[in-house]
Amino acid sequence: MSKITQLNVDELKGFLKHMVDNNQYIQKEGKIPVAINIEGDAGLGKTSAIMQLGKEMQMDVVKINLSQIEELGDLVGFPVKEFKIQNKEGKSTWIMEAQIEAAMKKGYKVVEKRMAHAAPEWIQGRTEGGFLVLDDYTRADHRFMQATMEILDRQEYISWSLPKNWHVILTTNPDNGEYQVTSLDDAQKTRFISTEVKFDANVWARWAEKVNIDGRCINFLLMNPEIVTQKVNPRSITTFFNSISSIQKFEDELPLINMIGDGSIGEEPSALFSMFINNKLDKIISPEQILTNDDWSYVKGSLTSCIGKDDDFRADISSIISTRIINFASMTADKGSVSQKMIDRIISLVTDCDSFTDDLRYYMVKEILNGHKAKFSKLMLNQKVVKMTVK
Repeated sequence: MSKITQLNVDELKGFLKHMVDNNQYIQKEGKIPVAINIEGDAGLGKTSAIMQLGKEMQMDVVKINLSQIEELGDLVGFPVKEFKIQNKEGKSTWIMEAQIEAAMKKGYKVVEKRMAHAAPEWIQGRTEGGFLVLDDYTRADHRFMQATMEILDRQEYISWSLPKNWHVILTTNPDNGEYQVTSLDDAQKTRFISTEVKFDANVWARWAEKVNIDGRCINFLLMNPEIVTQKVNPRSITTFFNSISSIQKFEDELPLINMIGDGSIGEEPSALFSMFINNKLDKIISPEQILTNDDWSYVKGSLTSCIGKDDDFRADISSIISTRIINFASMTADKGSVSQKMIDRIISLVTDCDSFTDDLRYYMVKEILNGHKAKFSKLMLNQKVVKMTVK
């Protein structure tokens, strides 16, 4: 089988948005919407990305963790008896067993019986437009995976169906020996389109800035992204970061940090974090200070102190700081208006600071404008910035 296309979380949202739009298009032609399987390691933000997209698209979202439910009826509804009744004029309808007595009193007679499934509680009252997220699909009992086949195939189960404009999305972990999952056979794989989520340090850093992960820890991961792809689950390292964020001076609590690190991310990554602290790399000036401190001389001097110059120039730290500046500026714009002071500071950073190469200056301006062109449009009133971006 060919390898599944890998996407980061941002790319995943774009892919899902296309699939939803396409499903809406083909549903108008009377076709069944295509189900989607999102595969990836635990802690990459698969489910969070789906929930966020649902909110952005104003979709109803129902998340069912298949590995945590025990009764099949909780997923597909419980079996019930239905009766077809007919009045004196020959008009007929299907009713539940509990409604028989009342119908008989009104002169109806039973003409047919059948077994059906009542719509499950999670779908009752739902209207047009939504996501059905079957979380941890391959961690479920085999019975549940079998029961979903018809839902994946036809968006229905015996006697009930999903409302119009609903989209079935699965989340799964890789079948690579590292997770306790049930292997999918070819018949199951033909019922959905699959894509794989990969870890992307820059995407994680943007998210981390927004949710207020300790900036010292963001710097560490940007400096050592390989530890997540090779040794540590992203959820575990985020837990580690949150567990030490209240510590004001890391160097004063290094034994405690080592203990927490050994118990969450393992000895080797924990030792790497200790080295990061011992080398005083947790002292790198924050993007908030860079963009909001009134004293430009102080900021410029702090950048030189962190990054160095000439033979001591640290290109890795310069790149990390530029990424943090972009993300902080974007986060500020997301929250509201951007001050002229911040725009002036960005101009100073890209025109009057030797701590960044020409490529990084161009990258900062390009990314900041790409994210919020209207709010940072005044950057292009500066002739040096304009010259930099058009060369």
